[in-house]
Amino acid sequence: MNTKQHSLTRRIKLRWQLYLMLLLPLIYIIIFAYVPMGGLVIAFKKYSVNLGIWGSPWVGFQNFIKFFSSYKFENIIRNTLTLSLYSLAVSFPIPIIFALMLNSMLNEKYKKTIQTVTYIPYFISTVVMVGLILQVLNNRSGIYGSLYTLFTGKTAFNILADGKLFKHIYVWSGVWQGTGYSAIIYIAALAGVDQSLHEVATIDGANRFQRLIYIDIPAILPTASIMLILAVGNIMNVGFEKVLLMQNNLNLNYSEIISTYVYKVGLASGINDFSLSTAISMFNSVINFILLSIANWGSKKLNGNGIF
Repeated sequence: MNTKQHSLTRRIKLRWQLYLMLLLPLIYIIIFAYVPMGGLVIAFKKYSVNLGIWGSPWVGFQNFIKFFSSYKFENIIRNTLTLSLYSLAVSFPIPIIFALMLNSMLNEKYKKTIQTVTYIPYFISTVVMVGLILQVLNNRSGIYGSLYTLFTGKTAFNILADGKLFKHIYVWSGVWQGTGYSAIIYIAALAGVDQSLHEVATIDGANRFQRLIYIDIPAILPTASIMLILAVGNIMNVGFEKVLLMQNNLNLNYSEIISTYVYKVGLASGINDFSLSTAISMFNSVINFILLSIANWGSKKLNGNGIF
């Protein structure tokens, strides 16, 4: 034990600059990630601002029961899972396919141009992004409405008012915005593939598609496994800002998800029920952790790759 402590002390002395660089992010994590966890106790209390966290009375699991028995519970969970699973099913494989296609291009100039063009939308803020969506899809003054009126002479159908179309608008606009950025990690993994493997495969008569199947895809499989685990672990965390900004009274029945409901219960309503909103968030986090653990276990069983 003393030998290990001496060895650790020696390493710290030799590389104190590196440990000093780690100190700031460590302090950040403690202050903004671990310290706020103490506030989770209000999920089991009837929190009052006047009484404070520790002065508020305990109510046990009453806040959780209140949420589970709410008439909105089923609809909120269904909307959250629908958006999450739809987004995962579409936005996870598309960057992989895009990276494989980009890697197969022989013209480097054309390849870099496409990568840059698809990467730029990621830097558009959520507010601006939603503003573009609302303007383009406006049935009266938007591009969609203007073209529809031009060719038919009639007022276009209000897409933004149709709740059933909400999930499609949300997911595919996200694909357009995030595909280029999400593909970077796979492009980096493909860049590390030994080119001699492709040369040998070409000599053996393998065409481009066969090299993609037997060389490129296995090369990015470990990276894809880790990204899938992380995506499954966040399956209940649908983009709060984008959903909230796209919501309106006509699509609310299809767009109300856990994060927007928590915001409204805790801050945007006259009730300001902090205890209930904390309980809902805690339930959401527990479900995410369970899903993350299951995905990690499954990935390790299938291909030996996991995050813990």
